[in-house]
Amino acid sequence: MSGHRAAGADAVADGRASRATGTPGRRALVGWRLLRTFEGAEPTPRVLAAISRGEASGVTLFRAKNVVSPAQLRALAAALQAARPAGDPPLVIGLDQEGGQLQAVDYGATAWPGNLAIGATGSEELARRAGRAIATEVAAMGGTLVFAPVCDILHRESATALGTRPFGGDPALVARLAAAMTTGIQEAGVAAVLKHFPGHGAATGDSHLGMPVLNRDLAGLEAEELVPFRAGIAAGARAVLPGHLGVPALTGGVATPATVSPAILRGLLRERLGFTGVTVSDAMDMGGVSAAGGIEATAVAAVSAGMDLLLLVHDPDTEEAVLAALARADADGTLDDAGLVAAQARIAALRRWMATAVQPPLETVGCAEHRALADEIARRAVTLVRDRDAMLPLRPGSRVALIAPVPLDLTPAETSSFVRLRLADALRDRGVAVDELVSPQDPTPAQASALAAAAALHDAILVGTFDAYGSCGQAGTVRAAVATGRPTLAVALRGPFDAEAYPEARAVACTYGVQPPLMEALADALTGRIPFAGRLPVDLAQPEVHP
Repeated sequence: MSGHRAAGADAVADGRASRATGTPGRRALVGWRLLRTFEGAEPTPRVLAAISRGEASGVTLFRAKNVVSPAQLRALAAALQAARPAGDPPLVIGLDQEGGQLQAVDYGATAWPGNLAIGATGSEELARRAGRAIATEVAAMGGTLVFAPVCDILHRESATALGTRPFGGDPALVARLAAAMTTGIQEAGVAAVLKHFPGHGAATGDSHLGMPVLNRDLAGLEAEELVPFRAGIAAGARAVLPGHLGVPALTGGVATPATVSPAILRGLLRERLGFTGVTVSDAMDMGGVSAAGGIEATAVAAVSAGMDLLLLVHDPDTEEAVLAALARADADGTLDDAGLVAAQARIAALRRWMATAVQPPLETVGCAEHRALADEIARRAVTLVRDRDAMLPLRPGSRVALIAPVPLDLTPAETSSFVRLRLADALRDRGVAVDELVSPQDPTPAQASALAAAAALHDAILVGTFDAYGSCGQAGTVRAAVATGRPTLAVALRGPFDAEAYPEARAVACTYGVQPPLMEALADALTGRIPFAGRLPVDLAQPEVHP
């Protein structure tokens, strides 16, 4: 039985009598629940064999595992698609191309400001255009699904874990922009994925390391977390990604990962919100889902609970062990036929929809139109929080010290370490003499004092902070710089909650990321070439926001 026949209810009916024998058809039936991964710039023989047997609905491609260039990625995706059984619809080929601090492909692809920068613009038009452009580049590189938009609401509790990935802290703002981005993504023929259901923002902890807990009842969820997901579903999102987080109020008072919770996957998402598309798990190697047990048992539990696609990030032997566990669960009746039929129909519908898309030319990736859009978002995003002493714009010919850490990946869902901070170069291009002083990520008081003393020899000091909320020593550097008496501007390069960590700073700006378009826009704003047009997308304590 080929994989495409396994998509229908007839395959399930025909296979009932063969549960005990574990026929190839039944293995393909459960095999369609897997999104596989592999190491290498070309498909491995094992992943091609699994696809050819119909034992995968697709793959997820990762920057560190699979990406060399856009052209290489396009060829890789084509080879994967060519391996599927005759008559099967296109594979799901997923990429984490959110933009901002999580960009699966660089190497000539457009460097997009992230969602929080779009939130600072407040523009649904920009969100939609960005979604369409991001997805067009993904499609040109062979992707059929992009793990975006992020529908989480940003809170102080999640400032480090989520960074610039959400659109902001207001449910209505996040809902408007998430819906617009969803529309844009799918206008390009790529499936959008709403994540991380039912909402990660107010949960404490990082699901890569352990299971965050969201202490909300249903009324609280309806008032905040579910608002963006409802909007994204109404916009026609093809997929939803439940997070590895617990919501005890929905699961009998015991924190259970949403990944394996029927109450969340079926009761909340499908019955209450009316979602009829595909659910795809977050990566099944993350710490947040390990609370459910070993990978084989967890995979069976997730499928039993109503998860359609399992995102495996494992070695080939483990993938095969997961498939064997699902096949055993099918044979002994743990996986009911009704659930198999419904999930298979949803997955088949998604893959058939992907077949309607026309692949754009490779030249679309990083094209001038997309770079101009990234620049427009950046120019409309950079935000001046306060400038009490009117130190801006910087005077032509002034000598400025820039103190900043090297961008790091503060979570596994981040690619900031691939970005070089280009603010000094951008300012020099505009006639400002800049000396760069590299700060540790979390400087000691002695290090902060030494940096400030060196910077005090200049006309003005710029201190860039990269998560001062989580690395408190960065706020100490700002205070030390202010104490020198030199005009000091603190720039929150990642999350805007940094501004609360240094109330002593009389001038503060936010960029919502370190991508080159944002640094160019900041340099333009600092030198008076453009206004600071952005608005804070979160509420800060007494921010003194300037237009």
